[in-house]
Amino acid sequence: MVVTKATTPPSSTHTENTTDTTMDFVKDLDNRLLFAVPKKGRLYEECLQLLHGSDIHFNRKSRQDIALSTNLPVALIFLPAADIPKYVAEGNVDLGITGQDMVVENEVEDKVTEKMKLGFGKCRLCVQVPIKGEYQSLDSLVGKRIVTSFDGYARKIFEPLDQATGKSTTISYVSGSVEAACALGLADGIIDLVESGETMRAAGLHDIHTLMSTESVLLANQKSQHKDLIEKITSRIRGVIAAKRFVLCTYNIERSKLSTAAAITPGRQGPTISSLESHEGWVAVSAMIETKQKGEIMDKLTEVGATDILVTAFTSCRV
Repeated sequence: MVVTKATTPPSSTHTENTTDTTMDFVKDLDNRLLFAVPKKGRLYEECLQLLHGSDIHFNRKSRQDIALSTNLPVALIFLPAADIPKYVAEGNVDLGITGQDMVVENEVEDKVTEKMKLGFGKCRLCVQVPIKGEYQSLDSLVGKRIVTSFDGYARKIFEPLDQATGKSTTISYVSGSVEAACALGLADGIIDLVESGETMRAAGLHDIHTLMSTESVLLANQKSQHKDLIEKITSRIRGVIAAKRFVLCTYNIERSKLSTAAAITPGRQGPTISSLESHEGWVAVSAMIETKQKGEIMDKLTEVGATDILVTAFTSCRV
């Protein structure tokens, strides 16, 4: 980094203004819940949707890593997903969104509270080797070379295997392009995340052992002073996720066929049923159904005689 020295000393007024601005910014964080979210990538986009659906308003200027909410006492902190577990466990960050794999890699499982699974970022942490390679099992890699971004967790896996065999497995850390390590002669096997498997297969690899399944989670600091606000935000996020998972199905059915139709749409705690004043012997039914099953459910309702079948999406809910 090149530092250019100013040709003229800054005025005392400029120094005072800079100090005042910094102090004002720090003061802005006082009494605010600090909420860490991934600063880029697919998780970032998913988090933005969650925040929007949870009615947390904010404006993030380009490249700024802190944004203040305009309607809640919350400050959003944008961090690398890999760093968030440690800030929540050992720092002053009250809430954070990251992957379960990052929590395990940072060894903070007992220092944070997992409030809920978020349903996105699902993948597997796997041991991978060349498809036509010499080593095709976890045991065969003991004493060999492993390259991974999860070096801490990898050591936990191989240490007992090394002790049992008297061998010494070499664990090397790389921050990216792990899948190239075998082809470039750096590794006999790798440990990396697998989502669709396309990248793995393109590199001539296949997975031989799944170490863990992972997805994004909402974490809370166990020592946070904002317990009530944490619960409020958690409830809102749970509502946003439920709104994505469920839709409201309404339809009309003859009362004599109600039991059959209700079995198709049992709802979460039971369907809501009301009489149709203009059609004697008919009822209107409302029930929450899973979004992914709506097509099949509408077909079944049609088959049993339901009419005026409507499906309505939610933006948010509380269930």
